[in-house]
Amino acid sequence: MGWQGIVFIIVASVAFSYSGYRIWVLFQILKSHNGTLASRFGNLYKRILTTIENVCFQRAVLRKRGPGIMHAVIFWGFLIISLGTFEQFCTTIHPAANFEFIGHLQYLTLILLQDLFTIGVLLAVGYAAYRRYIVRPEALGKSKDANIILFFIALLMVSIFLMNGFSLLGNTPWYSEAMPISSFVAKILAKLELSMDSNMALGSVFKWIHMLIVLGFAVYIPGSKHLHLIAAAPNTFLKTLSREKPMLPINFEDESVQQYGAAKITDLSWKDALDYYSCTECGRCQDLCPAYNTQKPLSPKMLIIDLKNNLYRNKASILANKRDEINPIIDEHITEEVIWACTSCRACEIACPVFIEHTDKIFNIRRNLVMMESRFPAEVQTVFKNMETNATPWAFSSADRAQWADGLGIKTMAENKDVDFLLWVGCAGAYDERNKKVMRAFVNILKKAGIKFAILGTEEQCTGDSARRIGNEYLFQTLAKANIDTLNRYGVKRIITACPHCFNTLGNEYKAFGGNYEVIHHSQFISNLIAEGKIKPNKSLDEIVVFHDSCYLGRWNNVYDEPRQALRSIPSVRVVEMSAHHDQGMCCGAGGGRMWMEENIGKRVNIARTEQAIATNAGVVASACPYCMTMLCDGMKSKDMQDKVRVLDIAELIDSATT
Repeated sequence: MGWQGIVFIIVASVAFSYSGYRIWVLFQILKSHNGTLASRFGNLYKRILTTIENVCFQRAVLRKRGPGIMHAVIFWGFLIISLGTFEQFCTTIHPAANFEFIGHLQYLTLILLQDLFTIGVLLAVGYAAYRRYIVRPEALGKSKDANIILFFIALLMVSIFLMNGFSLLGNTPWYSEAMPISSFVAKILAKLELSMDSNMALGSVFKWIHMLIVLGFAVYIPGSKHLHLIAAAPNTFLKTLSREKPMLPINFEDESVQQYGAAKITDLSWKDALDYYSCTECGRCQDLCPAYNTQKPLSPKMLIIDLKNNLYRNKASILANKRDEINPIIDEHITEEVIWACTSCRACEIACPVFIEHTDKIFNIRRNLVMMESRFPAEVQTVFKNMETNATPWAFSSADRAQWADGLGIKTMAENKDVDFLLWVGCAGAYDERNKKVMRAFVNILKKAGIKFAILGTEEQCTGDSARRIGNEYLFQTLAKANIDTLNRYGVKRIITACPHCFNTLGNEYKAFGGNYEVIHHSQFISNLIAEGKIKPNKSLDEIVVFHDSCYLGRWNNVYDEPRQALRSIPSVRVVEMSAHHDQGMCCGAGGGRMWMEENIGKRVNIARTEQAIATNAGVVASACPYCMTMLCDGMKSKDMQDKVRVLDIAELIDSATT
């Protein structure tokens, strides 16, 4: 081993030791958070496949074509180039320790790929710089980290070409034919007319520059936004696998639990901390956020960055286990207005290429604000009181819950439980005048199809969705357990509902409390009835119809096709799409408990969505959610379009088209 090998071992040992120490500190901080790993290791095969798809093949990154290709080229380039870098490390320590042992053709292929990917990465960095400094998309923002990283990646690639170019001039290796780009660089460098020894020396200099930049990266990455190079793969492996993502319940019977929700950063889970480490700051979440795009103070991107900064500011206290010295989450950066602005639409989570779960953090912070500190929008107090006394967010008596069905001859479960399905009406279907019409239309469809069903009538209570999303977990569990007791007492197995919020809560949230039911949304049920020939729309509707995706139907439960299939079954209907649709669609603004809160900052979310609907020139906006129905109807009125564009539920359209 020569002096260069000794120097390299010393420098590399210091760099990797320091980098390893910083990663160890980050891991210790992560371990200080709540939760266990066990819940994230189920379905190992699917987790491995998901990781391969999204890390190795960059599937999620490539959803956004231009930036995705740029990132993929840099990622794949670094994988290939790192093999060459490792070979340089080895040959610096021991000159004979090259990779030629893999075989002549294989080695030539490796050298060729390294050469091509080096220019590819350099071009990708050029595109990234053009996008960041010339195009300047708002979501990217300004980042000192990004500037440093782009500069050093470019310098790294240039150093490789200069190392290869001078080395080729100094001593042409047998594999030079596999280095077309480096050979071209060598031809340019040959114009300097340096001696062979000088070329060899400069090749060695740029080899050291290349290796030192790599070691510098190792030191820099754990403290930069490019920590995602380390964290994104495990975060992908440990992601929530399904769209259906129930909230974790609080055990109110456990007297050892002293804190409900998240007041301080360590009250959140270790997965939340891993999310902060994984954030690439790409801004895709911000691009789709309905709150941010209507001038609310919430940016999903900044929420994650601010949580990470809060974590780092409290690093010393966390490592010393001094909880009392940890600062609150709510501060000058993460204000209450930020937390209450979220509609829980999950557009941010669908957009995120590294699978950060934003809504979990917001829900847990809300839990603390509501249950520990009684800090929430004033209008929500009335909603909570109504739920407690009337089992509905509205100020109507629970005794009036079944009046919507007067004259329809619908049996209750108490009268006849020998039915195939329970029809879960929901609060909107029971009390809201506009949505009562939807329920009556859906009942007509069920009768036309000969479906045996019943309702709970006055025994039905609010599912508690809004209470849980707002943060009142105790009220949610009170309502949920009462409903589950009723459903289980009647032996209910299958439920149909026209409300996506009830659909999600009954089907996904109630399982944690002993409520296991097959829950079907009415759009799915109608689509199935048509496919099975039990009903057949035969009346033409010469209209352009645009469908608005409900967040709790689409992004929360991956139901997109069935509503559209039902609409297309109507003769003469032309179904079109808004500019934002399917999982890229825009929220109506009512989710996450926002249905019951005033919207005083910026543009109203429902107005922005209504404008997208109007832009399609559709005569009918089809909905499959009572919240969306309310928000879109209000939007049309505010735009003075209520007489030109009708907002109708899928059930109303199918009922009117079916004899």
